[in-house]
Amino acid sequence: QVQLVESGGGLVQPGGSLRLSCTASGSIPSFNIMGWYRQFPGKQRELVATITTGGRTDYADSVKGRFTISRDVMKTTVYLQMNGLKPEDTAVYYCTHKDYTGLWGHDYWGQGTQVTVSS
Repeated sequence: QVQLVESGGGLVQPGGSLRLSCTASGSIPSFNIMGWYRQFPGKQRELVATITTGGRTDYADSVKGRFTISRDVMKTTVYLQMNGLKPEDTAVYYCTHKDYTGLWGHDYWGQGTQVTVSS
């Protein structure tokens, strides 16, 4: 089992920055993908960014060039540096951890953290 704890959400003005953090604990396979999704009211969760253990990253087009995902040296914490925030970035942001052990792999989710961009 993997447990995820998120932090860093809050209220910020347009053009401002926030840094989200997510720390994984438990039984963590050597290869895994961590990342961030976000959910707008009444909509499905959508990809923001992901990063593999080896450091390969993927970004949604809507955040490319503004957001940066990274992992710490121990690979147990993932960060999302959010710059140039816009009101349309307002959402609940969820940390995810995915591995590929067993037949189907495993997916884990954090509890979500609210990001609000407003003047």
